[in-house]
Amino acid sequence: MAKKNLSALKRVRQAEKRRLRNQSWKSRIKTFTKKVEKAIVEKNAEAAQTYLREAIRTISKAASKGVIHRNTASRKISRLMKKVNAAFKTEAA
Repeated sequence: MAKKNLSALKRVRQAEKRRLRNQSWKSRIKTFTKKVEKAIVEKNAEAAQTYLREAIRTISKAASKGVIHRNTASRKISRLMKKVNAAFKTEAA
């Protein structure tokens, strides 16, 4: 009985570590997403592209680590790309 309890306690410790790690990655994703959207609102194409690259890198890395599902990562990247392209397509043409 004591053995079961020890493994359960270990799982609790592991789950807490993972929760904090995942929380950190998700926070990073949200931060870069907001920075991209802010650059779009401010009509700053250069900053938007820079933050977009960082956001894509962060989202992809989070997906590879299993923090978010790969389809979720693809969807987030796709939506960000669409926003940036739509915002600056009219200015480039």
